[in-house]
Formats: sequence, C-alpha cells, structure tokens
Amino acid sequence: MIARRGPAWWRSAIARRSGLLVLEFDECIVGYVSYGKNRLPAIPFGGEIFELYLLPECQGVGFGRRLFNAARRDLVAHGYAGSVVWALADNQPALDFYTRLGGVEIRRAEERFGPDVRERIAFGFA
Repeated sequence: MIARRGPAWWRSAIARRSGLLVLEFDECIVGYVSYGKNRLPAIPFGGEIFELYLLPECQGVGFGRRLFNAARRDLVAHGYAGSVVWALADNQPALDFYTRLGGVEIRRAEERFGPDVRERIAFGFA
C-alpha cells in the first residue's frame, strides 16, 4: 500500500484537507493513517479513519494503536467525537485489531475492486 501511494495520492489527500499522520523509520515511511469527516451521512459518526496501514514488519508492536489513537484525538479536537473505520471482511488481522481497540460492528457493505466484489465491515467508535 505504501508503494502504491505515490506523490499524486499524497498531493490529492493534502488538497482534500484529509488528516494525515505518517510513521517514519530510518528515513522510510513504514506506516500512515488518513482521516477526516465521515463520508457516509447514514452512519451516525462524525469522523472517519479512511486508511491505516503499516508495513508487515512493523505490525504487532503498538505502532498501529498509536497511529489510530493519534488520529482519533485529532478528530475529537476537530469536533468529531465518534468515528467509523471500514475493514475488508476477509482481513482477519484488521478485524481483530479494530475489535481490540473497542470498535463495534455497525454495518456491512459490498465494494467493487475491479472485477471483484468484496464485503467490508464498518466499526464504530464512540
């Protein structure tokens, strides 16, 4: 994911005024989180974490929790007390991660990725 997020994606995220936090190690980006206003008004949470990604070798040591909590603090500081995050239903590590952080499943939906349709799950955080 990090390699697929080239300069055009970063410029676009900045232009949209998305919140962005980047985790750097040894002058390399090893993780990031993007967040902002919830994009789906039907879900009763003001904030949304759009993406949270860490390189596999950086997972399991608390960096994801730190990125997530920092994004949530910034959302709260901007008036979004509750937030939502989506994860693919077949990504068990992500589902476990958001559950451990206190997320509650609030919705399921399908999303098209090219020719594939995959289920995703929304977790709400009060």
